[in-house]
Amino acid sequence: MLAYVARRLVLLVVVLFGVSVLTFAVSHWVPADAARNAAGMDATAEQVQRLRVELGLDQPAHVQYLRYVGGLLRGDLGISVGTRRPVTEDIAEFFPATFELVLVATTIMMVVGVPLGVISAVQRGKLADVVTRLPAILGTGAPIFWLGLMGQLFLYYRWSLVPYGGRLAETSVAPASVTGLLLIDTLVAGDPALLGEAIRHLFLPATVLSVPRMAIITRLTRASLLETLNLDFVRTARAKGLGERTVIARHALKPAFIPVLTEFGLQFGWMLGGTVLVESIFAWPGIGRYAFNAIQNIDLPAIMGVTLLLATFKVATNLLIDVLYLFVDPRIRY
Repeated sequence: MLAYVARRLVLLVVVLFGVSVLTFAVSHWVPADAARNAAGMDATAEQVQRLRVELGLDQPAHVQYLRYVGGLLRGDLGISVGTRRPVTEDIAEFFPATFELVLVATTIMMVVGVPLGVISAVQRGKLADVVTRLPAILGTGAPIFWLGLMGQLFLYYRWSLVPYGGRLAETSVAPASVTGLLLIDTLVAGDPALLGEAIRHLFLPATVLSVPRMAIITRLTRASLLETLNLDFVRTARAKGLGERTVIARHALKPAFIPVLTEFGLQFGWMLGGTVLVESIFAWPGIGRYAFNAIQNIDLPAIMGVTLLLATFKVATNLLIDVLYLFVDPRIRY
């Protein structure tokens, strides 16, 4: 097992190297002048050239890349053209908001999606099956931006059940940042009122982000469990006189959960890199909006920094899912 993890960690380095090369190449092939964009349209040619030299954009591409890799080895992702701050500081400020949003969204996705899929499979062809499959079908086809706008229209504007957006109210003072995750930081600060406010602000964007993915998890759980329920070892368990709940919980659910676990890893990575719409709709100060602004400003260091960060989380999540397979199905060996 340790040898397998070590090989995967080496592969992680190789993947990140490939991502850095590809991202750097694509970023520098874009037919736009990052220095001109950073200096502004009213800047003179001398000002643009001076900024180009300051940012190192006047150097050949291979020199720029080698300098970038040297910075990476020191933990330096460069200086953002848009914010004029180190990219590492920007990521440390914006990424925790996105990470917290995605963690809560994936929790909702699994806690709601898996039981709905199990109910649908067990009650196949009955009313409960139809009732649980309908939200899954609607959730798959509903665009995120529409879900977000409808949630704001009803839950905020008409019924005043949740706040409009942001992580906290404008008049609230955020607790001292320990982890960057408000739910944890408010607990550390011992402020239950602020914790409740953070939960209310987080509920709607996390739910909107999770609904389409929850639909996929529900349908996959149903299909996988239906297939498992027809296997020989499940029929043998029934033949022994075990109750249906025991058969499902102890014999059928674990092997049926393997493809669901795989999909969980895929969806977690997708949500981590696909929060731009949700963060824009709910004014969420996360890495998605930061990346979107970086693309608009042709902010190459920020674009590459965010890409490497998301690639790292994606590969690390896949590794974690592979390790979790061992606990779900002991027959798996690496």
